[in-house]
Amino acid sequence: MSFLNTVPPEQADQAVSALYAHLQGKGDYLPNYARVFSLRPELMASISKLQKGIAAEMDPRLWALVSLAVAREINVSYCSLAYARRLVRNYFNEEQLMAVLLNSEDAPTTAAERAAMKVAVKMARDSSSVTQADIDALRATGYSDTQIFDIVAAAGYRCFFAKVADALGAEPDESLADLDELLLERLVVGRRVKGYASPLTVTPPAASLTDWEVGEFA
Repeated sequence: MSFLNTVPPEQADQAVSALYAHLQGKGDYLPNYARVFSLRPELMASISKLQKGIAAEMDPRLWALVSLAVAREINVSYCSLAYARRLVRNYFNEEQLMAVLLNSEDAPTTAAERAAMKVAVKMARDSSSVTQADIDALRATGYSDTQIFDIVAAAGYRCFFAKVADALGAEPDESLADLDELLLERLVVGRRVKGYASPLTVTPPAASLTDWEVGEFA
């Protein structure tokens, strides 16, 4: 679940309890990645503010598509599964998502979304490979320079957040694997889902959780 000695929920102080309560959200278990950040809960608050700042002006669907594209490129199963699941819940059915993953001609994505995903993948793989032509291609699909900045920032953020949790051993939650088996073959690109989800739940403390109000998955 983690390579570090993290803080169990029953031993958490107020700051860690607030972190756990937020990351658990309305779910019935504490996500595996939450414990990685228990050693620096104040840092997670700052990370969440950064995430909110980048995502604030982005279309939520584009955020999810960019996050999924980057996660698959950097071999992080956790974010790959989480954003695939979000896309299936909110925008596509499983067959449509498979078409997106295969970059099929009948994928239900726009030319602008595909261009953004392409640049995000190039940035994640090798930022020096992104060229003026790539940026011009984004402009040609209708993105402003500010929107292009946000796309690249979203890709950079996903690299940071996903790799920190992944490098410290956070395993994908079992609940993220409730997708079609063929989809899972393309989404589990790194660490495997080992069927573990903590039965421990946490109760929000009296302290405000405003700093961590960033949605179900960062």
